[in-house]
Amino acid sequence: MALAIAQLDDPAFLRAVLQSVAAAVAAVLALAGLMALGGVELAWMWSPADPAQSGWLAWAAGAVGFLGALVLGLFLFVPLATAVATLFVDSVAGAVERRHYPALPPAQPASLAAQAWDGVALGAMVLAMQVLALLVSLLIPGLGLAVGWLVTAWAIGRGLFMAVALRRCPRPQALAIYRARRGAVLLQGALVAAAALVPGLNLVAPVLGLAAMVHILGPHVSLPGRIGAPFGLSRAGGA
Repeated sequence: MALAIAQLDDPAFLRAVLQSVAAAVAAVLALAGLMALGGVELAWMWSPADPAQSGWLAWAAGAVGFLGALVLGLFLFVPLATAVATLFVDSVAGAVERRHYPALPPAQPASLAAQAWDGVALGAMVLAMQVLALLVSLLIPGLGLAVGWLVTAWAIGRGLFMAVALRRCPRPQALAIYRARRGAVLLQGALVAAAALVPGLNLVAPVLGLAAMVHILGPHVSLPGRIGAPFGLSRAGGA
């Protein structure tokens, strides 16, 4: 994570970070706008006949919907920002590789549709882990929070690592490297999960996590045609 933070002076890397943050914030605001609009529509449908009362009710319903969506957005921001960050994996990883691993062969990123689907799946997994963590913390206060944070750290770490690894490795090889580097991946996931609790830092935490995963993967894809070779894998994959 320290190397990722140190690279914020790189214009290409910083641009990817800012684009990811802007996209995540825009998604939250869009959700808030839709909920506000929905509140207004419901208010007009069920409003009394008096236009003055109808207008006041519609305004109140829209405000409640907007504020409710912002509160919901705070809860959803980590999975949403994590999902959005994966859409910029090529820009983020490319910037890191140019600075730290210039000898790597060109990557062959998955299609935008595949990256989008992977991001949605990752966001859903992180959200599910957060809901599970909330339930556990209600049932077992104290211990539940620790367990929930650990589970969220695992989901974020695994998801971000796989997003980076799949730029260069077939899935079987990416999973093999993940298993071999599981401890390092979990540590970085834990750092991202912790940073996500800090206002302001939570905006950039998922992108910094992506960059950190490049450093975990980088030494294992250093030779063309030998992706996954450190773990006894051929290009065709298989354990």
